[in-house]
Amino acid sequence: MADTDNTGPLRIGILSTANIGRHFIAGVKPSDKVKVVAVASRDLAAAQAFAERHAIPCALGSYDALLADPEVEAIYNPLPNSMHAEWTIRALEAGKHVLCEKPIAVTAADARAMFAAAHSAGRCLVEAFPYRAQPQTHAVAELVHSGDIGRPKIIQAAFGFPVANPSNIRLDPGLGGGALLDAGTYPVSLIRLLAGVKPIRVSAMATWTESGVDATLIANIEFPGGLLAQAACSFGTGVYRRATIACEGGVVMTEYLNHLTAAAPGVVDISRGGWDATNETRRFEPLDGFRAEADSFADLVRGDPAGWTGIGEAESIEVMEMLEAIIASAAAHGAPVEL
Repeated sequence: MADTDNTGPLRIGILSTANIGRHFIAGVKPSDKVKVVAVASRDLAAAQAFAERHAIPCALGSYDALLADPEVEAIYNPLPNSMHAEWTIRALEAGKHVLCEKPIAVTAADARAMFAAAHSAGRCLVEAFPYRAQPQTHAVAELVHSGDIGRPKIIQAAFGFPVANPSNIRLDPGLGGGALLDAGTYPVSLIRLLAGVKPIRVSAMATWTESGVDATLIANIEFPGGLLAQAACSFGTGVYRRATIACEGGVVMTEYLNHLTAAAPGVVDISRGGWDATNETRRFEPLDGFRAEADSFADLVRGDPAGWTGIGEAESIEVMEMLEAIIASAAAHGAPVEL
């Protein structure tokens, strides 16, 4: 249920002083639809320092205090993956809307419980994927779904970057670490978006860190109707983010970026035809993905049924099911897992 009786910018509190919160604040600062009004940490001094640095009016010394604050309408949850379910559900039960960082949870069962809590509380819950709020992503999805270049037959999507510090929380299995639940959420969710349906089986191979999380992983994904896809992710490469969608009548290539800048613009390359293909390049204006998704979230909360342009409930749950199946297959050395 959206808050149709409230006006003005959506008042958001940030659950923790995690580094990503700094980028979120910078991204939404120019927005007239959202305003960060509070931040909470389990260390009050840390919250106060964070608030002073980022000009946030209220700093609180516990997560519970943030959920109890009547000035806060919605929560941005950037906590470690393993804490998403607990604190999102608690926020919803406290009457707050929630924009939860990806992955929505670490299990599909947790994801279902989170959305059930949202329904019970009459509040909005959405999963934060900045690239999904970008016009370049909408353009790629529209092109593929329209059939303009035929049905997709092969989708390959990848995201990799270096993680060198062994104390990085991305490498902690107790916090929901691993390349798949971090970088891999992007190619897997993009593949699900473009396929338009749930897959029927997956198989995957991975290399593993000493801590026990996946460091590099490649998954093969089979969909009904003959579409085959491959998702790759890694903590051991240079920064690499690319997707190729090969359709019956052409090919689409994109970097499906979170944030578009003058230095890294949104570019979609389209090739139509066979050996004598015609080529087209579409370019998109700079846009911060945090602002795009937060503005869209605010529209949803304020009562616009079509306000949220990102991933929806059913798709979030299905992506989580895919991630669970992929990691299970990788742990079983590539044994196929049915969905």
